Amino acid sequence: MNHSFGIFNAGFRRALGGQKFLALLLALLVSFAIAPESLAKEAKLLFATGGVAGTFYPLGGAIAQVWNQKVPGLNVTVQSSGGSVENVRLLGTQGAEVGLCMNDIAYYGQNGLEVFKAKNEKYTNFSAIGNIYPDVVQMFARKDGPIQSIADFKDKKISVGPPGSGTEISARQVLGIYGLDFKARKDFKPQYLSFAESADHFRDKLIDGGYFVVAVPNSALQDINLMHPIRFLEIDDPNFKKIIQAYPLYARFEISANAYSGLSSPVKTIAVYSAIVVRNDMPADLVYQMTKTLFEERALIAQGHAAGKYITPETFTAGIAIPFHPGAQKYLKEKGLLK
Repeated sequence: MNHSFGIFNAGFRRALGGQKFLALLLALLVSFAIAPESLAKEAKLLFATGGVAGTFYPLGGAIAQVWNQKVPGLNVTVQSSGGSVENVRLLGTQGAEVGLCMNDIAYYGQNGLEVFKAKNEKYTNFSAIGNIYPDVVQMFARKDGPIQSIADFKDKKISVGPPGSGTEISARQVLGIYGLDFKARKDFKPQYLSFAESADHFRDKLIDGGYFVVAVPNSALQDINLMHPIRFLEIDDPNFKKIIQAYPLYARFEISANAYSGLSSPVKTIAVYSAIVVRNDMPADLVYQMTKTLFEERALIAQGHAAGKYITPETFTAGIAIPFHPGAQKYLKEKGLLK
């Protein structure tokens, strides 16, 4: 092979002339030298989000689109999923590289608590980039129905999210403060439905109300409200104090008047932030660029989905109870967002 190449090389050199040959040879050597580096910069990532009728999936799509536009060589594909709990498991078992996750669920996943405790699961191979938006607890019933308060959920069929989802865990925690026991099912009838299923069941009067943990406004709730006007239920101050004493990752939140059609006054409730989490084995320089783009192109993300407006310097790192990825740490310290 070397002899054949030598004959070809000599003939090619004579055909091109010495200077032209050397120039071509130099160009080929340069291309071979940079090719591995270019390939190394290419990254295909799977981004686990949530159900199509919730906030995670469309917001994840808006974020992925901006990443793909602004980070050279990055190709992020958005995947629908069961939400926070499933996303922790997908990252933990290397079924995805990036995920959206409520901060409390991320903490439970890393420490083997709540739903993860039952199966002796503990996943520590993922870390945070930053907060995206507040997931707001939004409880509702028919505006013309008998349910006037959360206590009135007793003996009623209430949608609480898919089994083992972040919504279901939150509903079990918060409604438990109000004495509504999921396990006993004597005085409360939880219905384990997705947001889209909840809309259908509410329309057909198969459920009496619902417990959603999503951004404000939510498309499924808007659809429900248009079909059958709804009443939002408040979390009063005494029960709020009990909730944060038992579950300190929650924070006070107020749904503003006119956030939904017919909502004439604010509604006091609670929220927990959702963050983007990534696998620990992702390169620090790539995560640095993803964090930088997420933060600095937040206005562009907000054009793709309204929840992007909640990406702010004041809330980007607040309430995150798991470690930050080294690539994210580097950028956040440069911006003064992390000590």
